[in-house]
Amino acid sequence: MTTTEDFRATLMQVPAQRAAETAPEHGAVMTPHAAKFLGVLRVAMGFVFLWAFLDKTFGWGFATQSKNAWINGGSPTKGFLSRVAVGPFEDTFHSWAGATWADWLFMLGLLGIGVALIAGVAMRIAATSGTAMMLLMWAAEWPLDKTTSAGEPSMSTNPIVDYHIVFALVLIALALTYAGNTWGFGKAWTRLPFVKDNHWLR
Repeated sequence: MTTTEDFRATLMQVPAQRAAETAPEHGAVMTPHAAKFLGVLRVAMGFVFLWAFLDKTFGWGFATQSKNAWINGGSPTKGFLSRVAVGPFEDTFHSWAGATWADWLFMLGLLGIGVALIAGVAMRIAATSGTAMMLLMWAAEWPLDKTTSAGEPSMSTNPIVDYHIVFALVLIALALTYAGNTWGFGKAWTRLPFVKDNHWLR
């Protein structure tokens, strides 16, 4: 083979070598594009929780009218929980409706989960508390029932998997894939001394 042919062969090998260097390892699923997508998904999920907190706090007229805003004396839980009409926990949710402790836990949960997701920190706590909140809301709507306690159609479209379950699964996936490390402060958060000493804070 001549020198010219050797040179051409080398040039042909370069693209293949670069492709091999940039391709994910066998069995790997976390590519740079996947990490960026999860970063976007994390922020979007955080905005869902944060927006709910802001709307219920200030009554921006979407799900909450100004007169019912939390800062104006309204209860973030009374409207939803007092209307629960399905499932074995109906009476329990009615007793919680409008309770001060329930209002504060719900609102702090929305704020904390929203901020944590958007910032990409404390993802395990956000996923755990967010999943608990979603499961409670699932139980309040109890999609397993076709009719309400008054005999009316419950309007349930799926007896098991609704958006609450999907949201919970997304939160868990974001924590497991360290989604806070992409376009977030996840890496800086895990380097903090008190976080290093308490892995559950990651």
